[in-house]
Amino acid sequence: MLTILVSILASLISVVNPLGAVPLFISLTKDYTKRERQITSLHISLYFVMILGAFFLAGTFLLQFFGISIYAMRIAGGLVILSSGFSLLNGKFEQSRAINSKVREEALAKHDISFTPMAMPMLSGPGSISILITFYNEYEGTAERLGIFCMIILTGFIVFLVLRAAPWVGKFLGEAGLKAISRIMGFIVMSIGIQYIIVGVVALVSSLEN
Repeated sequence: MLTILVSILASLISVVNPLGAVPLFISLTKDYTKRERQITSLHISLYFVMILGAFFLAGTFLLQFFGISIYAMRIAGGLVILSSGFSLLNGKFEQSRAINSKVREEALAKHDISFTPMAMPMLSGPGSISILITFYNEYEGTAERLGIFCMIILTGFIVFLVLRAAPWVGKFLGEAGLKAISRIMGFIVMSIGIQYIIVGVVALVSSLEN
């Protein structure tokens, strides 16, 4: 059980990639006081947990409502994760999360950036949502699902710590360091995406044979 939860936590952190959100967070909060930045970090992490928690609990009902099979979700989710990982490798993480110059301008004009664009789509995107919906269908025990929900909360806490320390992280790693880590994470994320595609295709073929 512990091994499964650690694996789930690692997958979530890899796909969410809190470090990838640091440059955007710094640029959007450059005029904030230290206190305001800390409060914003807390709000972002809370919204993040609520968004992913809601999709984790309601994802199966959404699949049933739209008539989407879990196999299709795994394959589509794998493709999204693969695309996100490829963007990380090419240094285009923000673009992969639909963060462009127009979104930046709108965010700078907003009083609160916690929900959009930071919590969604920057941190809780299609990749992390599809992973959690898959987890909900794969692990049917109450204890397992409760454990996964705890991993969502823990990921949100890690997001809070990273964003709270964003100015320090930015200075310590620098742009080159952040890009290097993003490329390493990109390779891991691409591997996760390919694994999900393989699992989805194999499960689909097996169901057709039966």
